[in-house]
Amino acid sequence: MAVITVEDLRRAYGSFEALRGISFSVEAGEIVGLLGPNGAGKTTALRILVGLLAPTGGRAVVAGHDVLLDPIAARRAIGWLPEGAPSYDESSVQAFLSFVARVRGMGPAETRRAIDAAAHDCGITDRLRQRIGTLSRGYRQRVGLAAALLHAPALLILDEPTTGLDPNQVAEIRSLVRRLGRSRTVLLSTHILSEVEAVCDRVLILHHGRLVADDSTAAILAGARGTVVTLGVGAGKVHASPPQLQRDLEALPGVRTVRIVAPLAGEHRFEVHADDDLRPTLFEWAVRGGHVLVEMAPATRNLEDVFRRLTEASA
Repeated sequence: MAVITVEDLRRAYGSFEALRGISFSVEAGEIVGLLGPNGAGKTTALRILVGLLAPTGGRAVVAGHDVLLDPIAARRAIGWLPEGAPSYDESSVQAFLSFVARVRGMGPAETRRAIDAAAHDCGITDRLRQRIGTLSRGYRQRVGLAAALLHAPALLILDEPTTGLDPNQVAEIRSLVRRLGRSRTVLLSTHILSEVEAVCDRVLILHHGRLVADDSTAAILAGARGTVVTLGVGAGKVHASPPQLQRDLEALPGVRTVRIVAPLAGEHRFEVHADDDLRPTLFEWAVRGGHVLVEMAPATRNLEDVFRRLTEASA
């Protein structure tokens, strides 16, 4: 069953189109990453889903409720953590969560149970009496997550949940999101590629308001398999020009593409893209041609390569 259904969703600010007709669905139990560079339309899409913005075209449905026609029911199905996890610094964690529960219409007994459960899930049981303003940024994010979970929503929407955190805090929040995703659907907006690889089952990539990719994380990474070898050839020992060397390299079996890159210390340099590690083949090519290799550095391709290719193509 789809927890989110988005059909031809559009949003314009005057003449500027932030969303240009995107469509996707998210099934129950999925952890989906909404990925894109700054300004791609991620936050606009999330604000429409949670009812903070109205679309200028298309429709969005959350847990069977149209966000425009039945906004209250749609919001009841959502736990929303905006970027920065806004809260009240002078309040204790317990008081803040109690306030959120009252806004949600919970009674005293239900509030106590909900706070105990959310605090346990988010690892803040020992911080309930602490003033929020004294917490580290990582723990403030945990408090924000707890507030989003109080009413046991079917859908958890997170906007840039690790922005501004140190590496240890980032690892903690990612682990927490993975754990929370075992029992609910999660839509996570980020521009951090490693976050999607670490947390998400599926990836949606937005660029300039358009959806340029929608597939499982594994499938998208499979499209990035292969190697890139940076090859440096000593210019003083080679009579051929870089374009000629490029053509020679492209003719080698197993090579996909060859790109000339900026020379360094007088050497000709190339990026050789292939399905497999071609270093032995490249070495034999250099020996046969009498070329002096001064650099041969491999790098495994990852989600960043796919992201760059897709966004460059859509641009």
